[in-house]
Amino acid sequence: MCATEQVDLLVVGGGINGAGIARDAAGRGLSVLLCEQDDLAAHTSSSSTKLIHGGLRYLEYREFGLVRKALQERETLLAAAPHIIRPLRFVMPHMPNLRPAWLIRTGLFLYDHLARRKRLPGSRGIVMRRHAAGAPLVESIARGFVYSDGWVDDARLVVLNALDAAERGAKVLTRTKLEKAVRIGTQWHAQLQRTDGTIVKVRANAIANAAGPWVGQLLAGALGRGAHHSVRLVKGSHIVTRRLFDHDHAYIFQNPDKRIVFAIPYEHEFTLIGTTDVEYRDDPSRVAISGEETHYLCESINRYFKRKISPSDVCWTYSGVRPLLQEESTDSPSAATRDYKLELDATEGQAPLLSVFGGKITTFRKLAEEAVDTLAQALKHRAAAWTAGVPLPGGDIEDTDFERFATQLAARYPWLPAALARRYARAYGTRAERFLAGAQRMADLGPSFAGDLYEAELRYLRDVEWARDAQDVLWRRTKLGLHVDAAQLDAVTRNIDTWLTQPHTEPVPAL
Repeated sequence: MCATEQVDLLVVGGGINGAGIARDAAGRGLSVLLCEQDDLAAHTSSSSTKLIHGGLRYLEYREFGLVRKALQERETLLAAAPHIIRPLRFVMPHMPNLRPAWLIRTGLFLYDHLARRKRLPGSRGIVMRRHAAGAPLVESIARGFVYSDGWVDDARLVVLNALDAAERGAKVLTRTKLEKAVRIGTQWHAQLQRTDGTIVKVRANAIANAAGPWVGQLLAGALGRGAHHSVRLVKGSHIVTRRLFDHDHAYIFQNPDKRIVFAIPYEHEFTLIGTTDVEYRDDPSRVAISGEETHYLCESINRYFKRKISPSDVCWTYSGVRPLLQEESTDSPSAATRDYKLELDATEGQAPLLSVFGGKITTFRKLAEEAVDTLAQALKHRAAAWTAGVPLPGGDIEDTDFERFATQLAARYPWLPAALARRYARAYGTRAERFLAGAQRMADLGPSFAGDLYEAELRYLRDVEWARDAQDVLWRRTKLGLHVDAAQLDAVTRNIDTWLTQPHTEPVPAL
């Protein structure tokens, strides 16, 4: 007979919203258990365009409130995680047949001024032949605009929220599915099942349903409830090619169908291109790019770049299903709102259930704060919101000056190759010291599993960040899978999987 976990809050879903809610709630003194049926960020939250942005194109749909909220959060998140979130300048070539220059200038002026901006430079017009970003573009593009947003390692953002939640007392269970939950008076009686067949019973004073694309299925199935809101599943796909340009700016391209496509410097050697917007009605866990989407993204790039690409140039693809808030008045997936709704199911004397519909990665912290405000009130728990000014794990970098921090880290470990020291600084921030402390030479990091993936880092990912297989390591906690020779990838995957499943006696790094 298994023991029963007693918690204030059971959070279902290990994407960005679920991890954010768990972190906020744990920091307010609530006992929390987070369960995720797969790995953290296994689906939508690792399949974004990896931007922390206000959403410039949402101004066209008059979503001024959403853009303002997202711009405010952009500032907050740049301060909270300067290692995994960084400023990025975007170049928008001007195509007079698509949007007049005055309209773009007006939109950029609003974008610069809808919220207070401390960390990023404003927008400006450019002449392409005088700017480095003009060189890769076709000669017919004479002018353009430059503005600022932020880039994020989306999967690591999820992991860091879960890690902070755990360090504040939350219990995080990956590979654990909610099978059923029954409301009995002031508590939910829930049964979870782990992939090894283990049953975990939980009694929770409240449940937060942050299951993303599965929010409606969870309500109708395991929770046996209805809902006033619903989500619209929209597939977004991306392609990755070898580097198409040498400078550090990204591009935002306007298409004749009114969609936009980004081309972003990625992992030093690559260019990330996306995204598409396609209605999706199948299993969210089996989403994949279609040939039509690949051709669409290639054509979008070829409309602007001198160097043409084809599907044969694609090194990697990924797709995710975005659970957008359903609106009866909107037909186009591109025009569907990226805002969110929180639906509370609670009456006096009954355990509350809060479900999250919609949302975008940039506004996750605000969503989590509002969710926990709502739940805390329902639970009669008094504790103030706190996450706005607190860094995420590894983000406690002095003056949020990443470049200075990276230089100092490299100086402390002069035997580390420069590229590896910088990767550790970017991925882990100050937490890199957890697996580097005491090492005095490369041999102290243990054997290499793939390129610059050494045993010390792999041990940290297993013991601290819930990595359980090679996919977790190579494609979510890091993107080292992109840097492994295709002929060697299967062997590397098997080696990592074998190591992760073997018993090890070394101590777990202290938290």
